[in-house]
Amino acid sequence: MSKCKITVVKRLFNKDLIDDYCSLNLPPQCTGCPKKREGQVFYVENHNEVPEGFCSWAWADIQRDVTTVMFGGSFPWIKEKGMAIACCTDGLMPVVFKIEKVEE
Repeated sequence: MSKCKITVVKRLFNKDLIDDYCSLNLPPQCTGCPKKREGQVFYVENHNEVPEGFCSWAWADIQRDVTTVMFGGSFPWIKEKGMAIACCTDGLMPVVFKIEKVEE
């Protein structure tokens, strides 16, 4: 059975939108999603289960891409077969993920 590796490749911080719309009092050192860090890795063995420690909101956004990659699909706009680039839909602090199929 194959599984997927999800790697956090980038955390974005839309300061202008945060200044205009965010009601949270974010600390000045905040530069992106406080729950993820670049290089962080998660493994998925079941495309229907949120990996331990993974944000359920982000999972809802990328699960279809995980499922596609896990079952051998690819995306024509991605250079490498068996890989996807996806992100969560947080408009203020989105996180970009690399999804790769891992053979056992």
